[in-house]
Amino acid sequence: MALTLTLTGPRLVLAGAAAVLVIGAPTAYAALGGDDPGTGDRRPAASAGKETASTTPPSGGKPFVETRLFFGTERPDGGPDVTDKQFMRFIDKEVTPGFPDGLTIQQGRGQWKDSNGRIERERSYELTLLYPTAEAKKRGILIEEIRSDYEKKFGQDSVGRLDDRARVDF
Repeated sequence: MALTLTLTGPRLVLAGAAAVLVIGAPTAYAALGGDDPGTGDRRPAASAGKETASTTPPSGGKPFVETRLFFGTERPDGGPDVTDKQFMRFIDKEVTPGFPDGLTIQQGRGQWKDSNGRIERERSYELTLLYPTAEAKKRGILIEEIRSDYEKKFGQDSVGRLDDRARVDF
């Protein structure tokens, strides 16, 4: 008894997409010079430890931590939104002293579910900080103080934080 599978329309598209993901994902990670997160080194045992031009990580840069903080501007109690001027004063007073070498601020629009379960959409700021991994513990304490101070000063439920490893060269 033979089984015949006919792929037409949406099934054909879905099968093609699955094939691209199965074949393409390991290739994409290899092309980026990184491992598939959580799976370790996927190179064959014979080539493990041997770097080639296509697998050698970029030579420049030093190990840093990139921390991104996400600040909302609407107040849960219904008070006035945090203004640009108030936010920049906060940066000057609370952030710059601990990160005098530089930082980046971007304005955006964000949304999140507040402590009452409502979806809130608001103007926001994203602050990016870079610092050497050797300073991660000390800088981490400063970052937690920044988050706490903003929450208290502007009546926020939270300030989002994202940390990632990076190689940085200036």
